[in-house]
Amino acid sequence: MNPLWISKTGLEAQQTRLAVISNNLANVNTTGFKRDRAMFEDLVYQNIRQAGGATSQDTRLPSGLMLGTGVRTVATQKSHTQGNLTQTNNKLDIAVQGRGFVQVLRPNGEMGYTRNGALQINADGQLVTASGYLIQPQITLPGNASAVTIGMDGTVSVNVPGSPAPQQVGTIQLADFVNPSGLQPVGENLFIETAASGAPQVANPGTGSMGTLIQGALESSNVNIVEELVNMIEAQRAYEMNSKAIAAVDQMLQYTNNQL
Repeated sequence: MNPLWISKTGLEAQQTRLAVISNNLANVNTTGFKRDRAMFEDLVYQNIRQAGGATSQDTRLPSGLMLGTGVRTVATQKSHTQGNLTQTNNKLDIAVQGRGFVQVLRPNGEMGYTRNGALQINADGQLVTASGYLIQPQITLPGNASAVTIGMDGTVSVNVPGSPAPQQVGTIQLADFVNPSGLQPVGENLFIETAASGAPQVANPGTGSMGTLIQGALESSNVNIVEELVNMIEAQRAYEMNSKAIAAVDQMLQYTNNQL
């Protein structure tokens, strides 16, 4: 019976939604994480009577008879709204305020993009992510640097013994996309370019529509715990209603079998 299969699609949709909500809650403390939301669409309709069909030579049906066949998940969309900025007082931590992503060179040679600005220094004095991936453009700090300053425009300067003036060692550039929601998340707080996101537009922070950098701060996850808990309750109730519809159809079939 159609109601069984229709309710089955509803159960699958709510199960997917609950998985998305669970992932959001699991990453509530992940730096730079952007929440997901599941998007659904109704399935093809069985057109029993066409709206506007002729019922006589001069009259037409004002409405049709179309039976839906359920729902399916079509996308999980990232919300790239700004997360809260948390002060860390770590000189190598940077938060992007506004649009833009820090560029990261992945081990396979491809470029990745992240909002996680928790940078560190490797054995060669290069700025890297927590996974050891080099940021791009590559920036190397002198081994005898006594202080590091990262300006709002991405300029990285250091103080070295014997030199009263700070020395500029590089500039952190940001990349922006026409459609950030089209970026593909690949884990490790990284996104990669897709055909839907468009090509990256690289520029210095603070130029054009590009955001600025804040030293000694990190961008927290933009997950709203209360909102996710409400969404979880909605998904649970919708799952229960679909399961009750299956139970109702089962009772109808049982009644029919008992009459045979």
